Amino acid sequence: MVFGQRIKSLLLLFTLQYPFKSGGVLGFEATWESLDSRPLPNWYDEAKFGIFIHWGVFSVPSYKGEWFWQKWGRNGDAPSTNQATEEIKAFVNKTELPQFAYADYAHRFDATLYDPEHWAGVFAQSGAQYVVLTSKHHEGFCNWDSRQAVPTSWNWNSVEVGPKRDLVGELAHSVKKTMSNQTQKPLRFGLYHSLYEWFNPLYEHDKANKFQSQTFVKLKTMPELYDIVEKYQPEVIWSDGDWDAHSDYWDSKQFLAWYATNSTVAKTGVWNDRWGKDAMCHHGSFLTCQDRYLPDKINHHKWENALTITSQSWGYDRSLTLKSYYTAEYLIHALIQTVAYNGNMLLNVGPRADGTLDPIFEERLTEIGSWLSVNGDAIYGSRPWNHTQHEPASKVFYTVSQQNKVLYALFTEWPEDSKLQLKSPVPTESTKVHMLGLPSARKESIDLRWSHRGEASKAGMTIQLPALTPRNIPCQYAWILALTGIGNLGEEDVAEEESVVS
Repeated sequence: MVFGQRIKSLLLLFTLQYPFKSGGVLGFEATWESLDSRPLPNWYDEAKFGIFIHWGVFSVPSYKGEWFWQKWGRNGDAPSTNQATEEIKAFVNKTELPQFAYADYAHRFDATLYDPEHWAGVFAQSGAQYVVLTSKHHEGFCNWDSRQAVPTSWNWNSVEVGPKRDLVGELAHSVKKTMSNQTQKPLRFGLYHSLYEWFNPLYEHDKANKFQSQTFVKLKTMPELYDIVEKYQPEVIWSDGDWDAHSDYWDSKQFLAWYATNSTVAKTGVWNDRWGKDAMCHHGSFLTCQDRYLPDKINHHKWENALTITSQSWGYDRSLTLKSYYTAEYLIHALIQTVAYNGNMLLNVGPRADGTLDPIFEERLTEIGSWLSVNGDAIYGSRPWNHTQHEPASKVFYTVSQQNKVLYALFTEWPEDSKLQLKSPVPTESTKVHMLGLPSARKESIDLRWSHRGEASKAGMTIQLPALTPRNIPCQYAWILALTGIGNLGEEDVAEEESVVS
């Protein structure tokens, strides 16, 4: 009886605290049709590359990934249906005392070496243009000062237990004042947020009611979302944990209508497509469709390839070996294909519980940043070339400059004879070709020799690549040619984009 009265009091508090957010929003309406009509902010389309950060209580065991608690069970009682569960149970039995509870890990989530200034510097050096931090994962632990706005997060947030710090607020401050090494633009800040929580009794109550009640949404999910937007002004809201219920249960459309109309980042904010089982891969400023989403053709609806530097885990995992980490070559090739097909790449790192970044993460990000320092002109602000998508035989992808004057050919394998065959561009008498990052001794671009592959009126070029040595090779892993004076580089050949706003 007392519990029920407490729930009613909290529901009333939410209604009084956010009366203008539950409906009657001017501007974008709380319908997918209205929200989908919103132009994509220009900054996101031009950014191309961002950093994802999975960090939470799961970073303490740092074993078998961020789903550790779910696989272990509420109190170590998960059914033994797979090897991962058995391994996690054995790990806990070996490393913890009897009667151990997952919540005990929170006291060891101390962030003693957390240096948000260093993080921001590493991300700026990588060439990323935006940073998306986990505000709350499926375990329900809030990485910010949620005490006042979300009473149901009591003693399960980073200010009351563990770090005793506002982890989100500190990184938001550092990121927003940091300039990208490659573009000299300030980094943008975003937040990941899980709608649901594995073992929250309020969520279990709604689920038992087949989501006909919204107790969890009103007392936990929505207060959290409004709170992080009002406190930190994230320009990306990366939602997750939506798959059990429809977006109507989550009140997703009501929140997004407010975010796109009345929030302080209404003009620049973007969101993904994980807002209910009806929304995935259908509704969002950008689509994610699935983890590590990388289509094999252009998708004219802006999309994002969220992937991690490791092949297995999003959170830090001490059990991984070197072969579990993707090489810089693999990640740069993924970035090229992503951008050529109209996507952004969101690359994840998983910090340790003490707040340090593993050196292998920093190394990979530094390598990507070095490559972008040479080739950024073909990435940032570019557009896909709709005339052709790529040339698989020669591992060539294409992008077009923002001004529609330069065609970039991005090739990921150097031909054995150093002659690059391009089937699609139509050269003219004024066509010139040079390789990004390859200046002459006078710091001028070197024009490369080329010839028609067939008749002069038809498409196709053979380009003689330069003889390079370890001293003058501009970069590793992939190279880019800038072609001007191409006959079929017209507005009709550029991928049709959704309208954008500055």
